[in-house]
Parts: sequence; structure tokens; C-alpha cells
Amino acid sequence: MPKHIKIRKGLNINLAGEAEKVVSDFALPETFAIKPPDFIGVTPKLLVKQGDEVEAGTPIFYDKNNEGVKFCSPVSGEVIEVMRGDKRKILEIKILADKEIIYMPFEKADLQNQDRDDVMKTLLNSGAWPFIRQRPYGIIANPDQIPKAIFISAFDTSPLAPDYDFIMQGQDMDFQTGIDALQKLTDGKIYLNLNGAKEQAPVFTKAKGVDINYFSGPHPAGNAGVHIHHLNPVNKGETVWCINPQDVLIIGRLFNHGKFDASRMVALTGSHITSPQYYKTLVGSAVSHIIEDGGIKDGINRIISGNVLSGHQIEQTGYMNFFDDQLTIIPEGNEPEFMGWLAPGLKKFSASRTFFSWITPTKKYFVDTNLHGEERPFVVSGEYEKVFPMDIYPVQLLKAIMIEDLELMENLGIYEVVEEDFALCEFICTSKIPSQSIIRHGLELARKEFS
Repeated sequence: MPKHIKIRKGLNINLAGEAEKVVSDFALPETFAIKPPDFIGVTPKLLVKQGDEVEAGTPIFYDKNNEGVKFCSPVSGEVIEVMRGDKRKILEIKILADKEIIYMPFEKADLQNQDRDDVMKTLLNSGAWPFIRQRPYGIIANPDQIPKAIFISAFDTSPLAPDYDFIMQGQDMDFQTGIDALQKLTDGKIYLNLNGAKEQAPVFTKAKGVDINYFSGPHPAGNAGVHIHHLNPVNKGETVWCINPQDVLIIGRLFNHGKFDASRMVALTGSHITSPQYYKTLVGSAVSHIIEDGGIKDGINRIISGNVLSGHQIEQTGYMNFFDDQLTIIPEGNEPEFMGWLAPGLKKFSASRTFFSWITPTKKYFVDTNLHGEERPFVVSGEYEKVFPMDIYPVQLLKAIMIEDLELMENLGIYEVVEEDFALCEFICTSKIPSQSIIRHGLELARKEFS
């Protein structure tokens, strides 16, 4: 029987600029890029050079630490640039896409006749494997390990998040095939976690071979970390895998149609977009084409691949991060404010009821990137615990990481969390502590020490 877990701790941030449930009819961008820095812990070894012709599904580079994990082109076309940074670090591999995509053929598979090795071989060779990420460490899943469970979070509660019920409609067959393929990779359960606050799409509720559970409550009720913590927590020596619903579709299309079809629906959101809506594109899409179609407002803007809490800033000439299906544009907070915090603040969002805006909880807010202060001494205030719905002491874990006490980090639950689980803590922190970067530092310390 499905569980319905109600999350009490958290915070919903109602922002202006939610994507209208309309799919824009626009041509695909001319260029795409795969960015090795998107993949934590991966050391890329290039397989192509500038001027090479590739097909969708052609390997672009592989991981030196695990040569079986390949990263493939989402489109066919010409490799036009390999951008490098300091010490010749590979930052981007840019591809000029053909008008009509040519796909490298992969064998269609009847999953009933496939074993785990067969499925893994297809996923690794096609470039679909990197969509699967693992806990602990929040890195690409290790194909040499067998996870105790796989988690699919079918809803997102972060600000202006895309609506998966809308995105996934009519794609039942590919989604089910993707689940069938994932079942071959684990001896445990596949948890499909749905939004208990509203009716869900049939593509989710009618899925077979999964353990369906419902979560409701404020953000971060939709985070995979919250689901794992309440259903099947990660202990030392254990591994669970996570995957986005749209990436399950990519796996399903691979086995149903024999091609690496990296199509993805992206939600263009934010208060500085004239027409926030959905765009059907591919992994690694150039953002300028999408932004121009949506209509960016005048001023100095922050372009974020992902959501405002845990996304990454990119340039308008940049490319979507590999795992993101949301693009957010908000104004930069570089304008001085008259009276600052002394003003009534009726138009400002406040988690602590500093301003009278708390009287109108359904109001949509126009936010910018202003921190409203600088980093201060990190004191115990009880703020984090109000928005952190796990049985973990968040402040103590952060301080254990800051002093690099590995044993204490383990005891306080470092294996259960990744950056996004601390995004709200960072947002409401009066000390302006960069919690997410501290968590990543702790995860890298633990990975290097214990992996």
C-alpha cells in the first residue's frame, strides 16, 4: 500500500514568472555543448577533435577514472570548438548541429530477454549512463556497484519548478520501458515518489514495477534526498541511485527506438522573462535562442541553469547544464535600496516575518540576487532546523565539515545529503553562510577518503 508522508518543515517561496503550460514552436538552436565540469569527479579524456563530424550518440569523451562511462553527443554535426581553461582543463565541447539530426544506431532490445550486463552495456555505450546519479556523494553512478534501491522523484517543489505531469503526458510507453530497464540494475525496489497534494498524471500512477509513495508539504518535499531519508536511508557502505523522470524517458527511447534521443522539455521561468513557457530542445542546448524567443526584459539580469536556490549562473551565450530542465532569469541585485530593511517591505519575501508581506502568503514576489548583508559569525540560531526535514543536525554537520572532522561528518549524516538539500538553509541564513559549497567540500573529502 502506498505511503503518504507529510513534510512539516520547509518553506515555499512563491516567485513571479512561472512557466505557462504552453510549448513554444521554435526551431532548435544551432549549437549545443557538453560541459565536463557538470560531472563531479569525472576526469575527461577526449575522443574527438575540432572539425570532426559526429552523430547523436557518438562518444565525445570518457571518464579516465572509469573508462566504461562515456559521454555522447546529443546531436549530429561538426565539433567546432573544444574550450579549455586553466591548466588546459576542458570546459566545453561545442557542436554545430545539423538541420536534421542523424542518430547512431543502437540495437532495439526486448528487455525480457536482457540481463543486467546487457542493459548496462547499452546504457554505457550510448551515453545514457551519466543520467543516473548516486548517493552518497551526488556523483554519476558507479556501474560496478549494485544499488540497494533506485529513486525517481516525479515532482519538484523548488521555486518555479517545471511541472512533470505536463511534461510527461502521452509518453507512457517510453517511461515504462525506462523503468523496466532500471529494474535490471538493482535487486531492490524502484521508488516512484509523487506529489500527494494534487492528482497525478496516469503516466506515473499507472507505472508498473515500482513502489509508489506520496509526499506533501512545503519545499523540499520534492527533493530526492528527503524521499531517500524517509523511505530507505543511506548508511555507510550502501548506495542508492537517483534519476529524473525525463531521463527515464531517454532510457526508454533508447531501448524502444534504438537511438540516443536526448530530447528534453525545458521550463523558461523568472520575473524578467516576458513569456515564460516550455521549450522542447535537447541536452546541452544553447540558452540564447530560448531566451530570445521568451523575451528577456531590459536591465542587468542573472541567468541561471536550474532554479534560484541550487542552480548555476551561466552567460547568455552559454549552454544548459547537463542535468537541468529549468532556465531562470531574475534581475541582479546591484541597485541601492532606499532605507533598506527599515522600509515596510510589503513587496519583499521574508521567511522570518521581518516584513509585513507574511500577511499575504499567496502573493508572488519579484526577487533579485542581493544578499542583503555579508557573511557573519556562524552561530546556532535554530533557523536551519525550521526548514530542514531530515533527522540530521544541519548546523553541526556544516561545522564538522568546516573543521574537516571526517568521523564526525559520518556520524552526522554526510552520506545522506547533497548540495540541494541545504539550499533552503543557505537561503534563510542570517549569517550568509555558503552552505551548499561547504556540503560539496565535505562530500569531496569523504569521497577521496573512503571511496
